[in-house]
Amino acid sequence: MSHNQGLYERDFHAWTEEQARLLRSGQAGVADLAHIAEEIETLGASERRELESRLKVLLQHLLKWRYQPEGRSSGWTETITEQRDQLDSLLRQSPSLRRLVPEYIGHAYPKARRAAALETGLARETFPEDCPFAEIEILDPEHLPGQVSAQVSRSGGDASPI
Repeated sequence: MSHNQGLYERDFHAWTEEQARLLRSGQAGVADLAHIAEEIETLGASERRELESRLKVLLQHLLKWRYQPEGRSSGWTETITEQRDQLDSLLRQSPSLRRLVPEYIGHAYPKARRAAALETGLARETFPEDCPFAEIEILDPEHLPGQVSAQVSRSGGDASPI
């Protein structure tokens, strides 16, 4: 076992510092390339998990907003706003994730539907089996279900409730 591999298992933080030092000094040949590659892949997976997690929470609150209007609160609005802000930051920092949004809405929606049913006490069948929100509505920082779409209003088109 090389020094780098042993350090990886004994002290991950020290290993990261050592690998960064080796790479910056042009000593890639002695760096622990196998573990570096593994860690880079893990970072990408972490961003995908964050995307799905934030979409799940956002979709859950959008469902609650639409299907339990009597429970609407500033807390729900704050959660919706925070998740959208965090998604915006994530997608600006990693623009390649944007192409995954439709797929990850598909992964997150069934979980959001289940969570919304559990949290509200409403039957799961209250919530549509397929996501009732378009991607643009989900990510629109001004959109709340049941209100006129900000996109439609600004464009001068038909302003029908979503």
